[in-house]
Amino acid sequence: MSKTIRRRSPSDCEALNMPLDPLLKLLYANRGIRAPGELDTELKALHSPALMKDLRKAADILFAAIGQGKRIIVVGDFDADGATSTALMMQGLALLGSDNHDFLVPNRFEYGYGLTPEIADLAIAKGAELLITVDNGISCIAGVARAKASGASVIVTDHHLPAEQLPDADAIVNPNQVDCQFPSKAIAGVGVAFYLLLALRQVMREQHWFQQRGLAEANLAQLLDLVALGTVADVVSLDQNNRVLVAQGIKRIRSGYTRPGITALLEIAKKNPQRLRASDFGFALGPRLNAAGRLDDMALGIQCLLAPELNQARVIAMQLDHLNKARREIEQGMQQEAEQVLQKLDFNQQSLPNGIALYQQDWHQGVIGIVAGRIKEKYHRPTVVFAAGSEGELKGSARSIPGLHIRDLLEHLDSQNPGLIIKFGGHAMAAGLSLAESQFARFQQLFEQLAGQWLTREMLENSVLSDGPLTLSQMTEQQCELIENGGPWGQNFPEPVFDNQFELVQQRLLGEKHLKMVVRFEQQVFDAIAFNVDTSIWPNEQVDNVHLAYKLDINEFRGQRNLQLMVEHLEPL
Repeated sequence: MSKTIRRRSPSDCEALNMPLDPLLKLLYANRGIRAPGELDTELKALHSPALMKDLRKAADILFAAIGQGKRIIVVGDFDADGATSTALMMQGLALLGSDNHDFLVPNRFEYGYGLTPEIADLAIAKGAELLITVDNGISCIAGVARAKASGASVIVTDHHLPAEQLPDADAIVNPNQVDCQFPSKAIAGVGVAFYLLLALRQVMREQHWFQQRGLAEANLAQLLDLVALGTVADVVSLDQNNRVLVAQGIKRIRSGYTRPGITALLEIAKKNPQRLRASDFGFALGPRLNAAGRLDDMALGIQCLLAPELNQARVIAMQLDHLNKARREIEQGMQQEAEQVLQKLDFNQQSLPNGIALYQQDWHQGVIGIVAGRIKEKYHRPTVVFAAGSEGELKGSARSIPGLHIRDLLEHLDSQNPGLIIKFGGHAMAAGLSLAESQFARFQQLFEQLAGQWLTREMLENSVLSDGPLTLSQMTEQQCELIENGGPWGQNFPEPVFDNQFELVQQRLLGEKHLKMVVRFEQQVFDAIAFNVDTSIWPNEQVDNVHLAYKLDINEFRGQRNLQLMVEHLEPL
């Protein structure tokens, strides 16, 4: 679907009465910042743990278990948020004095998502007396029941939206519970796990735990690199609380205070730690971690994050990089097949369905979410892609467009059509579900119909939002660095995009799908690159002038630094 460039409505900058670069002040105002305090990213700006329902109760249970030497098993999830949550809990428990804990992470292909009864059995077999879920558990009613029936206690920590029925855990820590007063509903699973450790440390302070054992009080700030990585990789909204967590994690990594596993991932992704940006977590580190859970076993990703020394971490990071390359190849093949299916359906702008649901029996479960995201980006429609599971069941991954809450849509679909969906869960922009293969055609039809009822004309406009044009004096390395350091930028606090008209001086393809350009603006030339262009349109030697929506970036190559434009969208003039 064709995109357009749309400029944001100019915002009032006067409320931000603080000495700021004028452009930065406009960017903040455009993102809803109205008071200087909203830009505070120091740790003191974090919301109080006391506001999180059941957090103190969970910390008391955990403290008692550690004091009694009970066997603690952390049950994680197979994505980057789950991996960082698990690694954080493993290291955090060790810092706080536990010496009898281990983790389990379900293999996507054997057990599916979360604390299932089968995973509960495995945990009990490992001697679990207390199970702690991280980034899962809120929908795991049967698994929690199995663990409790076996005599174990269960603490659920999660951030996914709960259904009406909650598991019968000893404590449930999830800010999205209806009666939880914690203001940040967008916190990631790794953020919730971090808050549990903060609460546990507070209990230990009150009980004089550290003094009695002659221990130095644990510095939990050393875990913030994990919190930052998991938060950005899970694409949660960067509200102020999340910006604090991410900014502090980035600050530690830039200063060299990070674990060998993250150092190794940065090395293999060819990222300079001193110039790390939040987007590097999402586009460089997160996919390599996720590849383990998508194609193999997320335990490999967790082992990388927990590696005690750099050489060991480098070996695992290399394995993750190979898995990520394999994931890309599978994804490209599936994407081509998906687009062939779409072409057979003969979609055009007039006949494009309101919601796209696709299934092929040989598609890979591990990459359906990425393919759904790519199709959603191309056609600007909520998309669900299914792969074959076991025993006639399909596993689906859904991605949505801004404005349409995909998890709520699935819940409505389920309530109106009992028995259609076996289970589902997720967020506003992404969700997972399963259904019987025999129900796919019916789901496809009902999903398209309901999406049509929920979508508005405004939602269907596929536009790149721009903060407006830059002057030549603003197109500098200094301005770029000011913007970079003004973040962290991310979901719902988007990285600034600008738009200007340029003379197109040179154009050529890189890697068969990326357009490398030299453009001129007011007699000054700039390098520019647009990734994954439509090669049926570009390069186009008939075009002399272009309208670009772009981000500022500094390209470092062989010791040379040059400003370049990272093109989000281009239109011939």
